[in-house]
Amino acid sequence: MEIRGPVLLPARREDVELTTVDDLTLVGELALPEGREPVATLVTLHPLPTAGGFMDSHILRKAAGRLPALADLAVLRFNTRGTTSPRGTSAGTFDGGASEVFDVAAAMDFVRERGLPRPWLVGWSFGTELALKYGRDHDIEGVILLSPPLHRAAADEVAAWAGDERRMVVLVPEFDDYLRPDEARERFASVPHAHLIAVEGGKHLWVGETQTRRVLTEIVAAVNPDALPLPVEWDGPVAG
Repeated sequence: MEIRGPVLLPARREDVELTTVDDLTLVGELALPEGREPVATLVTLHPLPTAGGFMDSHILRKAAGRLPALADLAVLRFNTRGTTSPRGTSAGTFDGGASEVFDVAAAMDFVRERGLPRPWLVGWSFGTELALKYGRDHDIEGVILLSPPLHRAAADEVAAWAGDERRMVVLVPEFDDYLRPDEARERFASVPHAHLIAVEGGKHLWVGETQTRRVLTEIVAAVNPDALPLPVEWDGPVAG
């Protein structure tokens, strides 16, 4: 069977709840490799909820559906405050990226409490702003930024990563709606170690199986390169 679209490969999937320091409950899901321990953890931060972003935004859903089986990764997805998905609605109200500092912290508290290994923050669009603004406060190996708009993350918040040894991988679509490769190179120039990848033909929403596979490949290349190349076919059972 070809691996594409919404296919769910085998994994241990668990509905979880995260509790913030301002006493909100956020709903989410943890997906773990089936029958073995993960080698690393993706803590995913979804696109802008006021524009339809949530924990099931397709790249994050496909990461959770495929990467536990294909790359031995744990994938944590959750709805930030006030965000609704089929999993449910997280308490609170969207705060434009300000109070969401507590949501990121709640996710990292969960990772620590569960003993999940080698966490990385994987942000998409609005989620990249949260990763840039707040990721340095947490015990992570690095950040992976998908389609960063750099609307809310100020220049000094980006530049603050210059003295940080943790890795930064930036995927910028050729035809992004907000930030294209040439401007992205200028705006991330303050972080000399940032690895910026201009994705030919890419668009902000990464629609289509070709773009999905490119994004998932770049994530795995950063986090667990031994798992590459990612298979495009699956011979075993599927969950859905």
